[in-house]
Amino acid sequence: MFELLATDTHSKARLGRLTTDHGVIETPVFMPVGTQATVKAVSPHELKELKASVILANTYHLYIRPGMDVINASGGLHKFCGWDGPMLTDSGGFQVFSLAKLRKITETGVHFQSHVDGASLFIGPREAMQIQRALGSDIIMAFDECPPWPAEESAVRGAVERTVLWAHGCKEEHALLPSGPTAQQLLFGIVQGGSYEHLRRECAERLVALDLPGYAIGGVSVGEPEPEMLKAVEATEPYLPTLKPRYAMGLGQPDQLVRMIMRGVDMFDCVLPTRIARNGTAYTRKGTINMKRSDMRLDQGPIESGCQCYACRNFSRAYIRHLLKSDEILGLRLVSLHNLHFYINMMREIREALAQGRFAEWSTAFLNEYKARNESNEESEHE
Repeated sequence: MFELLATDTHSKARLGRLTTDHGVIETPVFMPVGTQATVKAVSPHELKELKASVILANTYHLYIRPGMDVINASGGLHKFCGWDGPMLTDSGGFQVFSLAKLRKITETGVHFQSHVDGASLFIGPREAMQIQRALGSDIIMAFDECPPWPAEESAVRGAVERTVLWAHGCKEEHALLPSGPTAQQLLFGIVQGGSYEHLRRECAERLVALDLPGYAIGGVSVGEPEPEMLKAVEATEPYLPTLKPRYAMGLGQPDQLVRMIMRGVDMFDCVLPTRIARNGTAYTRKGTINMKRSDMRLDQGPIESGCQCYACRNFSRAYIRHLLKSDEILGLRLVSLHNLHFYINMMREIREALAQGRFAEWSTAFLNEYKARNESNEESEHE
């Protein structure tokens, strides 16, 4: 299922290939996020044109709305949303802990209230597997408990114990379920442990003993400073199998992804490309720019010189600024397409650099040029 094709001699960066029922995923890979079975403002056809190889959907949200009866009647998630490529669904664990108004954690799962209508619901390992089997996603995630940051060691220890216990339950349930819309689903475990290195190692080792098809590094990008995020990855990666894919959940800014790849991570997802696009912010090789800036009013150049995305090939900064200032939907769609292209194309360049043995040169040049987003500076650029 996963082939390791090349490794960088100057870092832990890896070139790989993950084969699923709905297609091949070349890694490192960025997965656009389609929480509600749609990547916001972007159609499946456009995702294909962007050369997105895999997209992510959210188990919790789809379970709440439209509901599993709708998904079942549609023949699974791929048919429901019109995407025929690989899909990954998370377990719903993060949303249960971050969105639910009231929840009660037990050894068998979590009782919680729907954030939509307040209905009493329950998700545990069995339910998470049953829902994802019906969804028919190619990669499914074990149900886990994501502790907040910061948290006392005792609380994180409890989360690790439940995460491992639930991973056992997920593997057992997954093996017992009848076939769904997708014949072979790859079950990934999720390593927790917060900022405690010994808990990260313990959680990883206990999950690896389950011999799952892949492993995710969870509990990162939950409010901690970037150095803490990198430390969590560094504390986990050495204990994950070399010949299985590694997935850092919910990350991140372009420079963060490059640094994670240097630390041996293969797969990423993040809402940022489309989220900041809806505020008129675009990614470039030199950092982000605010497309609503007054100095773009007469600018006839593209969002980024040399970019081959649909927006940059066909429209000027002046036009896109006009659309955004006029609250026209096309404006946020064009910036969304540009930002997704930026992320996906960056991963393509990284794979090419790894294949040609020049990733060290590429990553140094990229990180030297890219300037991380500065919220306060960007706000000052508004009219």
